[in-house]
Amino acid sequence: MESPRLLDAGEAALVAEFGTTVDPAIHDRVLALDDALRAAPPEGLTETVPTYRSLMIHYDPLVLDRDDLAERVLALAARPGAARAGAALWTLPCCYDPACAEDIGAVAQATGLTVERVAALHAGAEYRVYMYGFAPGFAYLGGLPRELAVSRRATPRPPHPENALLIGGGLAAVGTFPMPTGWYVVGRTPERLYAPHRPDPFPVAVGDTLRFEAVDAATFADLETRAAAGEFVAHRREAA
Repeated sequence: MESPRLLDAGEAALVAEFGTTVDPAIHDRVLALDDALRAAPPEGLTETVPTYRSLMIHYDPLVLDRDDLAERVLALAARPGAARAGAALWTLPCCYDPACAEDIGAVAQATGLTVERVAALHAGAEYRVYMYGFAPGFAYLGGLPRELAVSRRATPRPPHPENALLIGGGLAAVGTFPMPTGWYVVGRTPERLYAPHRPDPFPVAVGDTLRFEAVDAATFADLETRAAAGEFVAHRREAA
């Protein structure tokens, strides 16, 4: 098994990089190392942050020696990884009506597909949650169908609605807060991937799987009202 490349990120963080592509096998190794460090954290380790292809490990250099940490990381990374325990399969309702999917026509034009085909491809795929970042609950997803692999915009579009489903650069995402973006808005889910009033503000975990279930505009409006009142409108079950 190939060892990860270790990169110093300043004086208090070490990055273990396992590859250069968006690949479930690479991500599995990232999560396996994350789980191993969390299960038996060395004194001085302060935080771990998994990404698509690497794990950033924050530590206190006055407590934990960098070379000792590197040695432990390489030893743990050499072990066979197991699937992350408790990974879940989520089904999120999604509306592809143009009122919720402001850019779906632009994506259809860029790909040569119909709007209906763009929606069907997006809803028919299964997505892995690779990482959180950029904003609270902003979930970066892999698994976008190749037919929808449009490049990002040359210039950002105006702020998208909350809980927008985004695609761009061959990837997908769920954008929790309105903000300008170079990605394309192809739908919207009423579910909140960031809900600070809940015991767990981030219900979806890195390593989980997402599916989207198409709903019409009337159903979306009903679910949006219920979700705004605090109800879970997504469905969760343990992954096989």
